[in-house]
Amino acid sequence: MKNFNGINCIPRFDTFEGGKRIAYGARALTAGGLNSLPKTVFPGGALIGCDAGFLNASRIKGSHAAIKTGMLAAEAAVAALNDNRSADVLSAYPSAFQKSWLHTELNQARNFKPWMSKGLYLGTLMVGIEQKLLGGNMPWTVHIKHADHECLEPASAHKPIDYPKPDGKISFDRLSSVFISNTNHAENQPNHLTLKDTTIPVSLNLKTYAGPEQRYCPAGVYEYIEVDGQPRLQINSQNCVHCKTCDIKDPSQNIIWITPEGGGGPNYGAM
Repeated sequence: MKNFNGINCIPRFDTFEGGKRIAYGARALTAGGLNSLPKTVFPGGALIGCDAGFLNASRIKGSHAAIKTGMLAAEAAVAALNDNRSADVLSAYPSAFQKSWLHTELNQARNFKPWMSKGLYLGTLMVGIEQKLLGGNMPWTVHIKHADHECLEPASAHKPIDYPKPDGKISFDRLSSVFISNTNHAENQPNHLTLKDTTIPVSLNLKTYAGPEQRYCPAGVYEYIEVDGQPRLQINSQNCVHCKTCDIKDPSQNIIWITPEGGGGPNYGAM
């Protein structure tokens, strides 16, 4: 049984039996939607696509939003060129988005993530009311008031989960999965996963939260090892698949993901 977005999912083993694992990867979704959009234009550029937050989380769909926002930004740039404007080249982009069908769609789905964060049953009920009964035209807006990293609870409040070992047929270990993501980083490049304070992983993360970076990282980048009888955080940055979960979820915001050298990272050949 796996947990997805608070929903327990039981896979159909007969569906996967005899199948072959052909690829592996991970991404952290920018799922805040319309309520979390930052300012989308700045001198010399604009934010477009899923990474900026143009994602319909209720449908887990963002490709159409990425295409549409790209088109709107391009149209704003062309209009500026036609008007011989060199300043505020993309100033028409935000207003064009607000007048578009995409804004209407995201506005109708704006409460999905906040409701679902309140629990499966309440979330399902309220999303059903908003989408089925009200057609997405609700007069209220629900806001998420806490960042993801603020929601992590101490390990003492929970019992450890005894997961079965991967069987190599339906479930797989992380390192063999990372291998088929074709992840590669030059061994001698600077570590792109940096720590503000090297003492925090042991003094806070391990002591209070039982080292959560060992579990939320899908690539086995973080592990605690003993050196001279003392625990120490080992960062295997060459395994990183660039999901950026650590930068988002670290409870003290001590981990900073920076852009690695060259073309390092996963290479999804099966895409």
